[in-house]
Parts: sequence; C-alpha cells; structure tokens
Amino acid sequence: MIRTLIALGLAALASPVQAERCRLALALALDISVSVDEAEDALQRQGLAAALLAPEVHDAFFSSPMPVALSVYEWSGRSVQHIIMDWRMIENSGDVLAAATQISQSQRSDTQSATAMGYALAFGAALLERAPTCLFKTIDLSGDGSNNDGYGPQNAYRHFPFSDVVVNGLVINAADFEGELFLIPFFENNVLHGPGAFLEVAQGFEDFERAMRRKLERELSGLQLGGLPSTNPAHDLTHPPENKSSRISRYSESGPSSTAQPGAVIQ
Repeated sequence: MIRTLIALGLAALASPVQAERCRLALALALDISVSVDEAEDALQRQGLAAALLAPEVHDAFFSSPMPVALSVYEWSGRSVQHIIMDWRMIENSGDVLAAATQISQSQRSDTQSATAMGYALAFGAALLERAPTCLFKTIDLSGDGSNNDGYGPQNAYRHFPFSDVVVNGLVINAADFEGELFLIPFFENNVLHGPGAFLEVAQGFEDFERAMRRKLERELSGLQLGGLPSTNPAHDLTHPPENKSSRISRYSESGPSSTAQPGAVIQ
C-alpha cells in the first residue's frame, strides 16, 4: 500500500514536467497574395531560411534546455493556406539546417489570391491545436497588405481558439508614407494579439531577412526557462508593454471558446 502511494505521488509530481515537450510552438505565416510577385516571394523564403541560420537566431533557439517546435505555412485567399513545413522539433543545429533547407527549396502554391488574414489566422490556430505540447504558442504573421477578403483578424480571435496564443506581426512596408499611415496601424490595431505581442517592420522585401532575424531572436530569447529573466519587458509574455509604440520595431531601430472550423462563414 505504501509503495503504491509513493508511486502515485511520484507520478503526480512528474506529470506536469512531462506534459510539456518544448517551451514554444512557433508557427510562421508567409504572405503569398497577388501583391507579392515571384521575386518578392523568393526574398521571403530565402530571407526566412537565412534568418534561421543567423548566429544570433541559432543561439536563441538553444538559449534554454527545452527545445522549440517550428512550423511554416503560406497564406493568401480564403481557401489558400498551405503548409510549407509541418511541425519540426528544433533540438540541434542539424534541425535548424534541415528546416532552413526545406523552406529555401519550397515553391509557392498560389499566385492570384487576395489577402484573407482572418482565414490565415484561423488556419494557424488549427495548426497549433495539433502542435507538440509546449509552454507557449505563437503565430508569426507576415504581410504586405491589410485584410481585403473575408472576415478579419478580430473576428478570427473571437471565434477560434486564441486564448493562449500570442500573434506577432511583420509588416512588409513599401518604404513609403502610405504604409506608415495605414498598414502599420492596421497591424498594430488588428493583428497583434496576446500579452507581449509586438510588430516588426521590414522596409520592403529586400529588408525581410533583417526584420525576420530580429523578430525570431526576440521571440526565442524572450522565453528563458531555468535561468535569469529577460531584461527586456517586451520579451516577458507575462508583462505586456505599457504602450503601443514599444510594440513596434522599425528599421531605424537596430479568448475565444468557439470550435468553428477555419473555413466557416463568420459574420
């Protein structure tokens, strides 16, 4: 009897630790809408691959004993979401290289669709639902335009499982005044979701690699487990920044309970 109680007690103590296989499930979403031409699409894919291999991002991946689960998908219109790389546990340098190679060799699945951000986020939420069990969940949404097809991000957040998901954004700005006036505020006010969410700004597709590198380093380094806490409050998911301006990185700077399906009609 005593042995049975001790065994049960040890199992109870071990179960919370065994429940989480990794510290972060990170889904990266790339925009392939009609506004993104062939050359710009290549800059995204090769830029993401290069960012993953950057020394600072590599170090951020392995800044904790617990690994990161990584997935990448592309998105545009209501029915155009395609997985580029399904969930891969990043446990060593070989895993990072394999992920970067798979992304760099991928080909876009569509060229003529609009920008359906709500559907892209719903797809990401469903993808996270079958991710490895991790302490945190993040969607990293990149785009060069605002929503113009179907329901928008706020409706997605109301109708899909986002209560424990952070959504960060990467605006691909055309380096013009119009982008500063409309696109950046749209992402800031509609796309960012969850405590600690932040926005990175790329000044054109040529700047995508740099912006992605900064964003990945910030996302991965912010989850220091078993060590000292981050000195940057934006890295701490339990303490969101106090104002919106602190949520945006520019080039000059070096709860829903619905079980709706991603393709469901939402009013």
